[in-house]
Amino acid sequence: MNARTEPAEAEPVPKTSARPPLIREFVLVAGLFLVYKLGRRLAVGHTGNAFHNARRVWDLERTAHLPHENAVQSALLHGDTLVHLANTYYATVHFPATLAFLVWLYLRRPAHYVWARRVLAVVTTAALVLPFTFPLAPPRMLTGTGLLDTGRLYGPSVYGPPASDHLSNQFAAMPSLHFGWALMVAIGLIAATRSRWRWLWLLHPLVTLLVIVGTANHYWLDSVVATAMLGCALAALHPPRRTLTTAGRGTGTGTGTGRPVTREPVLAGAGR
Repeated sequence: MNARTEPAEAEPVPKTSARPPLIREFVLVAGLFLVYKLGRRLAVGHTGNAFHNARRVWDLERTAHLPHENAVQSALLHGDTLVHLANTYYATVHFPATLAFLVWLYLRRPAHYVWARRVLAVVTTAALVLPFTFPLAPPRMLTGTGLLDTGRLYGPSVYGPPASDHLSNQFAAMPSLHFGWALMVAIGLIAATRSRWRWLWLLHPLVTLLVIVGTANHYWLDSVVATAMLGCALAALHPPRRTLTTAGRGTGTGTGTGRPVTREPVLAGAGR
């Protein structure tokens, strides 16, 4: 038996790499965003518990010696331009960046798209449970912390007065899907690409973390919980495996047609 390794014959492209139907995916992704927006609106009417939990989270962070959110906000408040940019980032980047990520994967990496869409769906669905079981007022509403509502003071703000804001649930700070989705965008692009610069995508969740904390919209622990949820989803849903491809050009390692072929190391003579 010859133990020399040889490339296997070209195999058909797996069906999992086929691009899913566009209309179906549009409905699924639109439904994901709709569930995110409307699901949080259902968990209203827990104002007292939300402020009680906010104080508990604040005290827990201090007990755990986490950095003060005030330090990040103080850095933003060194100039009106910087804090305005942070508010704009919070208000405008979250949804468009996630949508652009899904569109790019759908067009260029269909198998990774299906994986990423499933992960985001699981994380989003799981995140909708906490507003019912653990309503939480954001730090900008918590008195005695020294934190300012930068969106209201410097603009732009995505929230109105809580009593009259019928478009969002401001007492659903945990987990931070701003951070959870941003982290998934970075992980998804790192997994789907091979550029030596792909690790720079981690700047997106890093900037998002500093923005959501510095604008007093989230606590550090909101991001910790979002990361834990994402970690569980990624442990259950694995990304597609990459295949090694090479272009055959009649050299005996391909089909002679110039098309990429799948190569897998096999034992020559095995099974003969």
